Amino acid sequence: MFDPEIGFTSDVIRDHSRFVGRSVELRNAIKALNSSLSLIAVYGKRGVGKSSLLRQVQQMALGDYSVAIDAGLFNEIPKRPRTFLTVYYTCDSSIQTARDLVLRLCNDQDSIDGLLRLVPNDGKEIVEFQRTKEVSAGADLKVVNWGTKGVEASKYARVVVGDPVQTFRNFLSSIVQHQVKGRLKRDGLLILLDEFDVIQDKAGLGSLIKSLSSPEIKFGICGIARDLTGLVSDHQSVERLLEEGANNVRPMFPHETARIFSTATNLYKDAVKFEEDVVAEISRQCGGYPYLAQLIGKECVNLLNQVRSTSVDKQLLGMVFNEIKCGRAFPTLESAYQRAVGDAEDRKMLLHLLADQDSEDTLLSDDIGRVFLKKVRADAATMGVQYIDQLLPRLVDKNFGPVLAKVGEKQGVYEFLNPTFKLYVKMRNF
Repeated sequence: MFDPEIGFTSDVIRDHSRFVGRSVELRNAIKALNSSLSLIAVYGKRGVGKSSLLRQVQQMALGDYSVAIDAGLFNEIPKRPRTFLTVYYTCDSSIQTARDLVLRLCNDQDSIDGLLRLVPNDGKEIVEFQRTKEVSAGADLKVVNWGTKGVEASKYARVVVGDPVQTFRNFLSSIVQHQVKGRLKRDGLLILLDEFDVIQDKAGLGSLIKSLSSPEIKFGICGIARDLTGLVSDHQSVERLLEEGANNVRPMFPHETARIFSTATNLYKDAVKFEEDVVAEISRQCGGYPYLAQLIGKECVNLLNQVRSTSVDKQLLGMVFNEIKCGRAFPTLESAYQRAVGDAEDRKMLLHLLADQDSEDTLLSDDIGRVFLKKVRADAATMGVQYIDQLLPRLVDKNFGPVLAKVGEKQGVYEFLNPTFKLYVKMRNF
């Protein structure tokens, strides 16, 4: 029995030995990390591997450039690369505003990635304050901190009541003074904000990041976006910071996708084999999206266990695709599919017609995932699908996904919000 998780994962990849490809993006990250003033912005479509890349950026910031060496970028690593203390925070949809985000950061107690773990004791809220009887109960806090006789223990605050932004500034100042420059002797502090796109009102975040950025404080943001305008609402505030830090993560090249499977073979110590034509077919079907490639790889290993084999050939891959076609392979994608189409066969047909619509080259065009209603109307009529405009609203309704979103002002132009879902629909039976 082979554990699918040994070779494949649908989770964020943290281990550099499992991370493949992305030499262009890693090269950009090396430049941004070693620039004295820059904002790192990682953006792209859902399922393209942004969060995994951001975790590798974090490792390089800590001084571990193994992933860059694996990618053949040894000569591009500075002789003395800048090293950072790092904070990594994953945003969620309950964060409405910049104030909400700052409050979360100031209260994040994660022992590995949280901000509070780096704030020295003199930067945190009062958690302990004791005096002997020799100190008057009405003594001013500052006087006590100056060393009045009788103090047993004190931890004084730099928290500004009712002003989380100023508290955040004070925390960062304390970290730079006491940890970065003092105890740990690093070059700076790097704050990485993943899933930045889910923050509903980003007003003011760009200007806040700009005002705080310095040679000692660097920010990195990551999220789903077509361009930087979609990631940072007031992006004009940080345009200069983005000259070296913008990183548009696009679908993988076929040879990069193929490395996912050669890496898995190494992780299984050659006990599991993937035939060359199998890897080529998977690379074609997943469209350069590593998340989908990982899911297909896991399903291959699951079926290997069932048939008690060690080699994934075309016959076994055919069995995997049959499971996908019947909706039995990927429960999350299948659930989204069923929620989108409901009980309307005509809507199911429309969804498949839209998913089968040819897209421009994924590596050269930003139109991957875009679909045009006028291109499917004739085929829909031929197949007996009527009233397309009445079937469409469910596909753009947030209560059922949404699957599609309207693009721009042009009539009848939509986009699949999740390209891996579009690819799944293409593989699935009507």
